[in-house]
Amino acid sequence: GENPFERITVLKKGAPKTPHGMLLRGQNIVQYTSFPDDVVETFIRCTADRGMDVLRIFDALNDPRNLETSIRATLAAGKHARGEICYTISPVHTVEAFVDFGEALVDLGCQSVSIKDMAGLITPKIAYDLVSALKKRVSVPIILHSHDTAGMAASSYLAAIEAGVDVVETSIVPFANGTSQPDTLRMMALLEGHPRSPDYDREGLTRLRAHFEKVYAELKAFTNPANERVDVDILTYQVPGGMLSNFRNQLKEQGMAERYNEVLKEMPVVRAALGYIPLVTPTSQIVGTQAMLNVKFGRWKMISQPAQDVVLGKYGKTPGPVDQELLALVEKQSGKKTVTVRPADLLEPGMPSLRDKLKEKGLPEDDETAVLFAMFPVETDKLLRGGKPAASVEAAPVSRPRSAARPKKYVMQIEGKKHSVEVEEVVA
Repeated sequence: GENPFERITVLKKGAPKTPHGMLLRGQNIVQYTSFPDDVVETFIRCTADRGMDVLRIFDALNDPRNLETSIRATLAAGKHARGEICYTISPVHTVEAFVDFGEALVDLGCQSVSIKDMAGLITPKIAYDLVSALKKRVSVPIILHSHDTAGMAASSYLAAIEAGVDVVETSIVPFANGTSQPDTLRMMALLEGHPRSPDYDREGLTRLRAHFEKVYAELKAFTNPANERVDVDILTYQVPGGMLSNFRNQLKEQGMAERYNEVLKEMPVVRAALGYIPLVTPTSQIVGTQAMLNVKFGRWKMISQPAQDVVLGKYGKTPGPVDQELLALVEKQSGKKTVTVRPADLLEPGMPSLRDKLKEKGLPEDDETAVLFAMFPVETDKLLRGGKPAASVEAAPVSRPRSAARPKKYVMQIEGKKHSVEVEEVVA
């Protein structure tokens, strides 16, 4: 194992002039559960001290309340706060609603705003309209980040460029296209002769491609050719590229590989019932897991803890109303009522208890170790003990209102028959 903060330092030394950026899941940091404000602030300060320059801050529900702390801490560290609009399609997600959220991000202090099209759903027409509307209402740079899963990203990029977008994000073959971003050289070819054509070093990019071809050959066993093809069904199921690349393996491990299409078809049903939440980490995993449970056991026969938490508002305010029958069912089963305040307001400060826990275990009590232990207790303990974790490792109780992202085993009895299921959330 390795200290992920050390990775930032190594990368910064290798490319000291290039701005380095990372995705930050708002109050979730890089995990699936919410953390107290002081833990979020400490994590951001640690990443900034290590050399991170741009934090791409998003919330899975587009709830501004879940972004306040991250944006404020990023600015306090003297770094660039890039606010992300999680793009999706539903009756409640309109151009006007996205623009209003973009304005809210700027009001919170974001120095740029990105349209994060994680599933590759944005059409050229919507890309043009949304970028045009944002350019009229906000004065910061606008970025479009899409995936080519449905084969539309390059066309949507061209439309956004015509509308005045400041940046479109690309990748490099062999790690481009499909569930990834459009290839950089491909976009340059499409912009040949265009007044906004970038003047990049084609020979340098070609050498870079050759380098990554070798890297790809080493990692080929970890990919699936299906993830590199255009899949127009994504326009219906709205599964983000990062999740799609793992979901097939997830179902295979559960012995449900042949039910892949059934699970995909169930995902829009689950998503609508949960208030049309965008499908991005962690909500994409929550919806995917619940869809799998619905297919395996029957709709809502078994409701995962994270899905219950979404229904009860523990992740924030959902874009649309939650299905009222589902809400009543969850409230009855859990004995809890819906949360209406900012979820993090319900959490006690976490850093003091984390340091106490580390001290008890004889581990370093510095900020980096504390925030790593908050998110990855077993891995952090193992790393610091040279690969030999203590017999029992538990994170300090900083915020665990919902289940962690480790596999959960259940034995369910439905209609007199017992079923065993192991549920593991996959990363998007």
